[in-house]
Amino acid sequence: MKSPAFILLLIWSCAVCPKGSCEGRPLDLVFVIDSSRSVRPEDYERVKTFIKDLLLFLNVAHNQTRVGLVQFGSVVQNEFFLNSYFEKQLMLRAVERMEHLASGTMTGLALQFTREEAFSVARGVRPGHMQLPRVAVVVTDGRPQDSVEGEADRARRAGIEIFAVGVGRVDLVTLQAIGSEPYAEHVHLVDTFSQIETLVSVFHSKLCAGSDPCASGTHECEHECVNTDHSFMCRCRKGFTLAPDGKACGKCWFSALPCSDGSRHVGITGFDLLKRFVSRTVSALPAGSRVGLLQYSSKVRSEFTLGQYSSASELQRAVAAVRYMGRGSVISAALQYLIQNSFRNSSRTAQRITVVFTDGHSQDNVLKWASKVKADGIALYAVGVGETAEEELKFIASEPQQKHAYYAEDFSQMEQIADRLKTQIHKALESVAAYTPLLNMNKHVFNFRKEESAIRTVFLHKCYASPTRML
Repeated sequence: MKSPAFILLLIWSCAVCPKGSCEGRPLDLVFVIDSSRSVRPEDYERVKTFIKDLLLFLNVAHNQTRVGLVQFGSVVQNEFFLNSYFEKQLMLRAVERMEHLASGTMTGLALQFTREEAFSVARGVRPGHMQLPRVAVVVTDGRPQDSVEGEADRARRAGIEIFAVGVGRVDLVTLQAIGSEPYAEHVHLVDTFSQIETLVSVFHSKLCAGSDPCASGTHECEHECVNTDHSFMCRCRKGFTLAPDGKACGKCWFSALPCSDGSRHVGITGFDLLKRFVSRTVSALPAGSRVGLLQYSSKVRSEFTLGQYSSASELQRAVAAVRYMGRGSVISAALQYLIQNSFRNSSRTAQRITVVFTDGHSQDNVLKWASKVKADGIALYAVGVGETAEEELKFIASEPQQKHAYYAEDFSQMEQIADRLKTQIHKALESVAAYTPLLNMNKHVFNFRKEESAIRTVFLHKCYASPTRML
């Protein structure tokens, strides 16, 4: 009968124990424990058990998770720093040797010590360039006798993610002043110390996930921080683009520069359809966009330059006023103008994209200027329809060809490739700050409505910043 009783006890004891060891990202973790006189001796022992239970699943080692322990009352007493022990058994014995201070509650002083001493490089915290989470777990049961808001804020700005655990009648406002945001993830309140072990599994999932670098303030993202599995990435708000450092945000100038084929193959009807397409496109651009318009045939004509018009109504009138050029179709001249004029003042920190649509053979050699455009860092997507030679598409398109070159025998097949093209362009537009479609309207004028519905989706993506993963 003793064996079943022992088994039942074992199951109950492990009901709050997390399964498996912690396999998350290494972190620097410091416990900050309230050791004031309001904490009864038996409750103080429960806090020690709570710490030991958390230590059991952490992967403690010099190159893995490092742990420190601070307790406070009227004074702050360090039990061990981050570089004191790298063996779990030594930590467990140090926790067991802790003695109750039974004095006041100087929580603000403890937070100051944690920031200045416990998380100092001299005491074992890893350098910031390693991007390892710095986490403090504060356990308290009473109102602090000093100010905590300022010290907690300074700790968070120093890159420390703070979890606040309150027991009993502790003030929730005080806990929120201590903990990082969002409070739902960082502030925990239990009625009694006997319930504190119910939080073991909660902290197992949080600490083993590598913590929350966005909440800790280590990210230095100017606008938004997005957590990933083991790190974070920065993202800018709509209308801004991410700088090369992956953190700062600059104004996102979405440069829409339709380059219209005005050659004799297009015809007045087709050209009017193309103008309508351009007009609809520019009307859907986000506020702050810079829009220009090129028309090309045997020569290139700038109808209006980037940023020449700032309002939607001005742009609509400017597009409506464009006159048909006629003559031949020289794509290389358009590409030359593109690199020498249209993108000349665009930011090199932003990805620049051009989509070339054509349904007829160019009357020149496009290889030279297509190569120059690509060498300048502009991504070229080529869509050929009808008589366009597939080899010419390959000359125009960037590498890899399967992502940048698209061919259809006629406009009826445009819908089949539209989704593929949209997917590829969408990935690029997530970091775009300058975008130039080149449209050719040679022949097949009466099928332009299909082309319009198929490719218009490419131009209507708004300007979003590129999430840059911090490694």
